[in-house]
Parts: sequence; structure tokens; C-alpha cells
Amino acid sequence: MLRLVTTSDGSPTLLNEELEEHYHSRHGAIRESQHVFIDAGLKAVTVQGCVNILEIGLGTGLNAFLTFLEKKEVMYTALEAFPLDESITNALNYPALLNADAANDVFRNIHSSDWGRVITLSSTFELKKIKGKVQDTELDQAFHLIYFDAFAPGVQPELWTKEIFDKMFAALLPGGILVTYCAKGEVKRNMKAAGFTIEALQGPPGKREMTRAKRDF
Repeated sequence: MLRLVTTSDGSPTLLNEELEEHYHSRHGAIRESQHVFIDAGLKAVTVQGCVNILEIGLGTGLNAFLTFLEKKEVMYTALEAFPLDESITNALNYPALLNADAANDVFRNIHSSDWGRVITLSSTFELKKIKGKVQDTELDQAFHLIYFDAFAPGVQPELWTKEIFDKMFAALLPGGILVTYCAKGEVKRNMKAAGFTIEALQGPPGKREMTRAKRDF
């Protein structure tokens, strides 16, 4: 059962009542996504031309929409095992809150577009959604940036293992980075064991730290 919740910055998130887990921080959904994935992730990528992004956990589509609003050339691949129903996504008012009503159709298309094929959302933004679990999905070594936005380790521990981060490391091009809101010691140890160089960054409101991990070679 999912319930719409208003966070501290006025933007909505969803509460999975069965797991007792929010999709975004209660201290601000937009604020968290902007801080973790855009400011510490997308803006740290220095490649020229198209940025290839992989998101683990499409969820509300907020990270994808914020990325679109940055007006960069992007190929965006998103994995989601449990897509949201249209009745839920229609209640998410992110375009209005971001003063981006002109891009409302883009936000809706992030959710309504077909799965399993590349969709052109604008002249600079292409999206491919993959329905399935990361454990079961084959990934090419193709990405400059990974948004790792799975539910927290206490809820989905199977997604924060060394084996998963081995897969993330292999999916990144040399010099590529992975960003996540999580800064738990065990998670960072698993990242290091997979070959990542770890950087602890200031977290978004409500969190002391977040993590940026880099594939150096």
C-alpha cells in the first residue's frame, strides 16, 4: 500500500506502508534528489557530449525529471522492479513545484512510455526503462554515471552487497561515478571491495553524509 506524503520542502514522496519506507527523504524530496543526484552526480560528470546515466530505482521519476531540466544531452536508462500505477504518478506535482509546467508532458511520459525500448522525450533526452530487478538484468559497460536510489539497506539488503557493486563497477566506464544517499559503513566497505574509490560528501538535509564512488580504471 502506497500513501502520498508531503515532505518538509513541500514536495511529495510516497510511503510504502508495508515496508515502512519512504521513496524520498521526509526532510525534502526535491531537495534530497537535487543534492545527491544532480549536484553531487550529474554536475560532477565532465564528459563532453552525451552523458549515459543508469538509475537503479526509477520510483517517482523525480531524479529523471530533474536530470531532464538540466538541459544536458542524456541517454537515461532506468531500472524499476515495481512500477507505479498511473493513478499514483498523476498525483505527483513535481513540474508545478519546480516551475516547469511547460515540461509536464515530459514528466508524464517518463511514467507512461513503453518499457524496454528507447523513447525520445526531447531533442537532447532519451529514456529507456527496464522493468526488472538489477540482480536479473544484464548491463553493458556503457555508463558515465549511476544514480543508486534503491530502498535503504535495512529494507532491501540484497541490493547493497559486494556482488551488486561488482555489477555497478562493471557497468561504469573508466572515470565513471556512482552517487547514493547512503553512507553506511558496510555499504562503503562493499563498494571498496568492488574496486571503487570512495568519497564521503555532505549529505542533504536530515543526513550527515552521502557517498560518491568512482571507478578509476
